[in-house]
Amino acid sequence: MTIARGAAAGALVIVVAIVAIVLLSGSGTTSYALLFDNAGQIVKGDNVTVGGRRIGNVDAISLTNDNQAKITISVQEPYAPLHQGTTATIRLQSLSGVANRFIQLTPGPNNGPKLRAGATLGTEQTTSVVDLDQLFNTFDARTRKGLQDVIQGSATQYQGKTAQVNEAARQFNPALSTTSQVMRELTRDTQTLTDALVSGGQVMSAIAQRRDSLSALVGNLSTTMGAIGSQNQSLGQALQVLPDTLRQANSTFVDLRSTLDDMTPLVDASKTATKRLAPFFSALRPLIDEATPTFQQLSAIVSTPGANNDLTDILRQTPQLATAVSRTSTSGIAALRKGQPVIDYARPYAPDLVGWFRDFGEAGANYDANGHYVRVMPLSGAFQFQQNADGSSILNPVTPNQRLSQLDTGNVRRCPGSASQPRPDGSNPYLPAGFDCAAKELVPGP
Repeated sequence: MTIARGAAAGALVIVVAIVAIVLLSGSGTTSYALLFDNAGQIVKGDNVTVGGRRIGNVDAISLTNDNQAKITISVQEPYAPLHQGTTATIRLQSLSGVANRFIQLTPGPNNGPKLRAGATLGTEQTTSVVDLDQLFNTFDARTRKGLQDVIQGSATQYQGKTAQVNEAARQFNPALSTTSQVMRELTRDTQTLTDALVSGGQVMSAIAQRRDSLSALVGNLSTTMGAIGSQNQSLGQALQVLPDTLRQANSTFVDLRSTLDDMTPLVDASKTATKRLAPFFSALRPLIDEATPTFQQLSAIVSTPGANNDLTDILRQTPQLATAVSRTSTSGIAALRKGQPVIDYARPYAPDLVGWFRDFGEAGANYDANGHYVRVMPLSGAFQFQQNADGSSILNPVTPNQRLSQLDTGNVRRCPGSASQPRPDGSNPYLPAGFDCAAKELVPGP
């Protein structure tokens, strides 16, 4: 072996020795005693932590002469030695487990005196754990039974809904974050929040003043819910047919949309007329009030309790008259239906006819010494109806002398001016020399 190889082998042995010393030698620990009122199911080997980091473990558990739990722990360096002011608390990983306890240390300030090895922290510096069964032991039998029912009911409620519950739990943290943001927004404007709280307090005070009415309301609501619960079978049947009803209603509303579109022109055209409806109804109300006794008497005539004392009884005893009335009504309806085209044809000319009467009356109202400017005499027979061989028809005009002959009045020798009122001085009608006319033949009327 050469000197170089021997030096290399020696260096390797030294490195292996150093690594073995580092890996096999343990770090230094310091023991301390902790006194608790209750060991809280701590067992030997449980962890001792600071800020969630394991720094030691439980070495022994014993009972003191005054019935306190003495727990011996060991703390690793560099967390040891502890300083004065250190406190210890027994914690639980979760409420659902039993053997999941640990001791959490809250170290004292580093500038405080150091605790010697084996120092004891009394009950003033320690806090025992509160187990879930201790909380339950504070409940009476009735409360425990109610809590048991709640837990069992919750199990029934969540049965078969694991995925939904897990999703709700996953969304719980975002919900809390959102709630935190909402609370920050609420507290940003403290004055508004204060006003809201004051208003809420006033509302609660008003509700408290009416607590009797509120209690009665709650009682009536309970009765109502009970009545609804008693009809659960009918309610179930109603819920079964509700989807079909909603589907039918949806179709109806869809059709109604087009109907409303078609009604838009009617509504637009009716806007001008509806402005006069309010005064019309105001004027109509007195008429209806005065007509109410009349309709009441008419109702008594048509139907009055008792036998043989109203029009209905008369019609029942006279079936022939009822049949005749029915036939007359039927014939009248048929006549009105047949006459409807005539009315529809004449209706467009009604404004012109009324306007002619109005304007002609205005023109004929003027007069002079000879009388009114216009005198009117009805004249018939101005045309003669002729039916052709091909089925067509025409109207042939009739000459004036033939029209007068058809009137058969004998007034065919009127003098000039006989269409006006006679003058007291005899100047009207006019009798020209050598003119063959009869002064007494006058147009009827004043």
